[in-house]
Amino acid sequence: MEVQTTRVVPDGGFGWVVVAAVALINVSGQPESLLEQNLMLYIHPQMTNQSILSVFGQLFVGQLRLMNEDTFTAALITNLNSMALNFSGLFIGPAIKSFKPRNVAACGCVLVSVGLALCAFATESWHFIVGYSFFVGLGLGLISPSTFMAINSYFSSKRGRAVGVSLAGAGLGHVLIPHLVRYLLENHGFRYAVLAMSALSLTGLIGAMFLKPLNPPQKHNNRKHIRLLAEGDQEKAQSSPLQAVSVASSQIKSGELPQKTETPFSRMGQRFVQAMDLELLKDVVFCSIIVGMALVYTATINFTMIFPGFLGQTAGLDSQLVAFCMSAMAGADIVCRLLLPIITDHLRIPYRVVFLLGTAGLLIARCVLAGNQQLPIIITMAILTGMMKSATVLNNNLTVSAHCRAEKLAGGLGLSMLSKGVIVISVGQLLGWVRDFADSYTICLYVQGAILLLVVVTWTPEIFFRHRRQRRNTTKSIETTVDAAEEVTKLKS
Repeated sequence: MEVQTTRVVPDGGFGWVVVAAVALINVSGQPESLLEQNLMLYIHPQMTNQSILSVFGQLFVGQLRLMNEDTFTAALITNLNSMALNFSGLFIGPAIKSFKPRNVAACGCVLVSVGLALCAFATESWHFIVGYSFFVGLGLGLISPSTFMAINSYFSSKRGRAVGVSLAGAGLGHVLIPHLVRYLLENHGFRYAVLAMSALSLTGLIGAMFLKPLNPPQKHNNRKHIRLLAEGDQEKAQSSPLQAVSVASSQIKSGELPQKTETPFSRMGQRFVQAMDLELLKDVVFCSIIVGMALVYTATINFTMIFPGFLGQTAGLDSQLVAFCMSAMAGADIVCRLLLPIITDHLRIPYRVVFLLGTAGLLIARCVLAGNQQLPIIITMAILTGMMKSATVLNNNLTVSAHCRAEKLAGGLGLSMLSKGVIVISVGQLLGWVRDFADSYTICLYVQGAILLLVVVTWTPEIFFRHRRQRRNTTKSIETTVDAAEEVTKLKS
């Protein structure tokens, strides 16, 4: 039987030091926009305005060309990077519970640095796959949820504001890092430029040092779970603390010793489910949340990939206007990461509602862009897209944290990452096929809009129903309290 402990959330204090530390880590490598920007880079390599690890085009495309590799190889490298990043969700929950967010984030920074260092000495394309796709991808997959877990423990009402400030660190990197990469490439060459980026990514270790847990961590049984998964010896399973707790709980409920009908295989399966928090998948609302967010994430990736081509070919803009539109979108994104949480936290708007409003805004921008290619409208919609994208990015993990209990949050974040990986591979490839088959950016925008509309149509009735039910329960509770007070008054009189 678990002992419930109450902890006071400071909603600030040392938490702001943690936010600054996470911002420093994000300057070194910000996972959220990595895949989106990498996909854009080999369509329009000069559009790089992202953080250190999203300058893939600046760092590697030229070297790949010298190795006589084509765009397919670049796409393979970035797609495998995305797979490693998102499928790290399979074990991120047990890792955070067992080794604490600080250690997991530090491990992620080291993996990113090692991966980039391996790329510096690459002579064949598979070297980039090992270094960048797997090491860097896995490192980024460890960084994102662990840093969020650290912030989440220090904030309650100001949680959105804290996440916004930490993600703004990535915006600073988006502005400065591409210029540093260009200087290093021009003056020191490819190898020393990549080694410098490898060293710079280690500055995230400084930030990881400050990811101190709010309270002394409770001992978790994930290590016992993982060890027992490999053990088929029934005596060891019966002697484990977890088995003793299970027997004690059953005795309390039934009043007698339960029949030992479970097989070692079924016990290992139960412990695997507990270690991975897979029981969350029984919650239909949670499944709707992670699938909906994954669909929005996939539509955003595809939009970032085709937007430069849409501006250049469909809208007929020159390279300077294309760069201006992209900069306007990125600028609106960064500004709203700082301002939007202040507004939503003050108004106490639920994180999922803000995410839904951002999705609806992205839907409107897609449809307007597809139907009108006039320059003022394009610029306006680019700014609106940046603003609405920030709403979805900021409230992604926050939506999961609002739905999951604290002890299940790490597992919930891992399952969310896993759903993104699956849907990016399936739905993302479908969107790419639509673009190639129809040979039209406009049709692709409409298909993206259909995906966003599906999320809006699915979420809106459920959120409305849950809100009505919550208000009805609150009203009944108030009426019951008033009636009880009146009865007490009558008895006293």
